[in-house]
Amino acid sequence: MSSTATTLPADRVGRSMTADEAAARSGPAPYSNPYLAGIGLGLVLLASFVLMGRGLGASGGVSAVVAGLLNSVAPAHAQSREWLAGYLADGANPLKEFLVFEGLGVFAGALLSGLLARRAMFIIEKGPVVSRSKRLVFAFIGGAVMAIGAAFGRGCTSGQALTGGSLLNLGSWAFMLMVFAGAYAVARLFRWEWR
Repeated sequence: MSSTATTLPADRVGRSMTADEAAARSGPAPYSNPYLAGIGLGLVLLASFVLMGRGLGASGGVSAVVAGLLNSVAPAHAQSREWLAGYLADGANPLKEFLVFEGLGVFAGALLSGLLARRAMFIIEKGPVVSRSKRLVFAFIGGAVMAIGAAFGRGCTSGQALTGGSLLNLGSWAFMLMVFAGAYAVARLFRWEWR
């Protein structure tokens, strides 16, 4: 074992690293402090209000993309849908919506962060007793339920919790309380998936 340590590169103070130390340094970086990350997210939200005059969201960007794609193949149908018509008013191009660029920025930032922290990889996160196909089916169903809920609630967890919550919107706070209540209510039914 001692011979392995002498063949590895030296660290910043000139000390030869052991095999375990070298492996630890080449692995994923530790996660950021959640409190500091929360403060950073708050500053991003504040900058969004100051610079763009509106808060953050996610489902609105997806709706804008859907409106643009549907309008390109069936414009009459797209413009007759109340939940999409707002993105198409006065001939506007929904793909130029702020939330579309925000979504692209989130993806790019997440990818950059993952690469810098050596965490970027293709993986399907799942519990040991669930197959990949079942996990993907459950994820799709969960995403569809979330999308329907966001449409009924006129916003997703990002728009309601971050933007609405920061504005002390009573409806947004009620939305988030119901999200937590619903999650706790059904957690017992689904936690087997992760065991």
